[in-house]
Amino acid sequence: MASKLLRAVILGPPGSGKGTVCQRIAQNFGLQHLSSGHFLRENIKADTEVGDMAKQYIEKGLLVPDHVITRLMMSELENRRDQHWLLDGFPRTLVQAEALDRICDLDLVITLNIPFETLKDRLSRRWIHPASGRVYNLDFNPPQVHGVDDVTGEPLAQQEDDKPEAVAARLRQYKDVAKPVIELYKSRGVLHQFSGTETNKIWPYVYTLFSNKITPIQSKEAY
Repeated sequence: MASKLLRAVILGPPGSGKGTVCQRIAQNFGLQHLSSGHFLRENIKADTEVGDMAKQYIEKGLLVPDHVITRLMMSELENRRDQHWLLDGFPRTLVQAEALDRICDLDLVITLNIPFETLKDRLSRRWIHPASGRVYNLDFNPPQVHGVDDVTGEPLAQQEDDKPEAVAARLRQYKDVAKPVIELYKSRGVLHQFSGTETNKIWPYVYTLFSNKITPIQSKEAY
């Protein structure tokens, strides 16, 4: 196996199981799972300059603009030059993808294609612990006590944009923005698309793809 550091990105709409797939990749292959949502929350909590900028948009219900997210992610990537990593939630737009191009060449981009109905069902069953960002799904990852976070015992909430009427708009918006990003990586020959309705059925194919690029740290697939 080459000793080159692996640079990977995962794309997928809200509810596509992206978080679960990322955890499994990180566990099996020792990649750092770098989530833009996680870094945003951390920076807002720590009152950093970029966190404060992001907070102003979030409080108004607006999307955090490209230049803020890009600045945040570039400094995180700068600190991880010597690690294998998997980006989740970045790049979301063509502008972000072009910024990423300036600092590295990607080896793998995976995109999860999940039918609209499946996404709608999953999101309506999704509850979160607002402070930590922990996500529960009432079907396949329910909290131990209904409506309560496993770790802190604090109440769970359903995000406004997980409510059925908001889901369709979110998915449409994701498609519009992601399409040029997907096309860009497709034209470079680094894009791998996985389709299906169940993460457990998609996972073995993802595992095989990564195994061809990097040696697993566990001898068999961990679920």
